[in-house]
Amino acid sequence: MYILANNLKPIMIEQINSLLSGFDELEKQISDPNIMSDQKRYTELLRKHKAMKPVVELGRKYLALEGEIEEYHSIIQSKEDPELVEIAREELPSLIEAKEELSEELKIAMLPKDSDAARNIIAEIRAGTGGEEAALFASDLYRMYQRYCERHGYKVEVMNTHEASAGGLKEIIFSISGNEVFGRMKYESGVHRVQRVPATEASGRIHTSAASIAVLPEVEEVEVEINPNELKIDVFRSSGPGGQSVNTTDSAVRITHLPTGAVVTCQDEKSQHKNKAKALQVLRARLYQKQREEEEAKMAAQRRAQVSTGDRSAKIRTYNFPQGRVTDHRINLTLYRLNEIMDGDLDEIIEALVLDERNRKLQEVANDSFITP
Repeated sequence: MYILANNLKPIMIEQINSLLSGFDELEKQISDPNIMSDQKRYTELLRKHKAMKPVVELGRKYLALEGEIEEYHSIIQSKEDPELVEIAREELPSLIEAKEELSEELKIAMLPKDSDAARNIIAEIRAGTGGEEAALFASDLYRMYQRYCERHGYKVEVMNTHEASAGGLKEIIFSISGNEVFGRMKYESGVHRVQRVPATEASGRIHTSAASIAVLPEVEEVEVEINPNELKIDVFRSSGPGGQSVNTTDSAVRITHLPTGAVVTCQDEKSQHKNKAKALQVLRARLYQKQREEEEAKMAAQRRAQVSTGDRSAKIRTYNFPQGRVTDHRINLTLYRLNEIMDGDLDEIIEALVLDERNRKLQEVANDSFITP
């Protein structure tokens, strides 16, 4: 039986008790042999368990602390043992202070969570307006994310590249794996704009170019079922800049998902089998993201609380080289540390975006019930 605390809103206490009961039931389901045989369901439950566990631990800690405070109050009111009463009077203020601090922590922990935050990602960078300069900027962005991943111990694996003839990248698709990758990298989806003087510009005029970035949550094969009959698979020889062949065998793979028209090409591996596996991995991520966006579109209130929709057409950030500044337009944040940021020091921007999203959610639920993960 869980203790009812008096310091938090009654509705929130109900949420805590409901969370703890639900977590107990979740653990029973995970150990159920029938559910363990259903790989898709088992994977979903494990992910939910991982997301809930930190909040559950905070909830248990809070309720235990509340119980201890109530016991101290009882000792003081009883006046039976003067020595115990004195000890209780001395320790009670620190316990109350700890409870208040934990209360604030719980309020944040119990905000609506992105269920995909813990997932790895598949990122796609594509050169946009700006021709050769846009391709060079796309290459710079990829290097920026490489350096960011090195700083955080994330693993990067290139899945497909399409190089520009004059250097740079027309497109690159790569995966990033590590702890809470999607929860941090999801804010990078959108149009990134660069303002600088291209190396080929003799007059020194500043050009504006752009590249689009899509950050997709990576999904397991059991989570997104793809009907083989709905796929059109073409194989061909890999090509490099300018179209020249870089392989003597038909190892490159192009997969078209007929119901949605989604097309994925992978050619970086020498093995046709490996390229096909990577292409399917990218396709699953795109289909999952499409489903995710459709679900979010139906939840207008929740979507308003998000800092960005992830729409690739939305300009989210500008990198101005002459002024050495980076501006994130979603939160009106301007930093004059362009060189460090291009070298992968993105933490200040990402932390600001995380904080902004959290504040929006706190404001939205300030006078309403809290929602558990």
